[in-house]
Amino acid sequence: MGATLETAMVLAAGLGMRMRPLTEKMPKPLVPVAGKPLIDRVLDRLAAAGVQRAVVNVHHLADQLATHLGARASPRITISDERAQLLDSGGGVLKALPLLGAGPFLIHNCDSIWTERTVSNLARLAGCWDENTMDALLLLAPAATSLGYHGRGDFALDADGRLRRRGGAESVPFAFTGVSVAHPRLFDGAPDGPFSLNRPWDVAIASGRAFGIVIEGHWMHVGDPAAVTAAEGWINNQHER
Repeated sequence: MGATLETAMVLAAGLGMRMRPLTEKMPKPLVPVAGKPLIDRVLDRLAAAGVQRAVVNVHHLADQLATHLGARASPRITISDERAQLLDSGGGVLKALPLLGAGPFLIHNCDSIWTERTVSNLARLAGCWDENTMDALLLLAPAATSLGYHGRGDFALDADGRLRRRGGAESVPFAFTGVSVAHPRLFDGAPDGPFSLNRPWDVAIASGRAFGIVIEGHWMHVGDPAAVTAAEGWINNQHER
């Protein structure tokens, strides 16, 4: 059990509608939080976890993002160009599969940041990956205590770590952090064009091949300007301790 995850898909092509007005003149991944663009926070964490190469999809104000990424040395960046058509999270990964290789890889949203404890959460994901039983492994966070998350939870976990949807339940304990591990077979039979990652996840959940682990640390969903301010306050408070 366990995997060496040297490749990641970074989802950076969204329009950033909820982040307006900050995204009227810059793509959401370049919005700074405590002085560092969101995407650099993601890429720095990936590099620290041993990820060698990141495939980044681009659409909204794509030239700005591509220019910014061109200045990075680690991880190595490959652009998946969605200028012609925005493909949503699942469609974006499917388009990029030829660039991602034949083994499992990380998928990371740009608006997900967190504080670590003693062990890297990306290392924990890699260590928990089981090629024989999993098609997807999601990093989850307690919904009640996560910054910038206001829903009723996305998933519950069975005793063996398998995912369950909220369904008709009033609430479930965990929110999806925007970070997961996927095997390319997760996308077998997926349609061309735009679709959400929820579609292949639902197939994997139905077949008992979707699992989750809970983050160690404090997760921040930085999806709108208010969340940027809140995240900056949290980060600055941590630095002052």
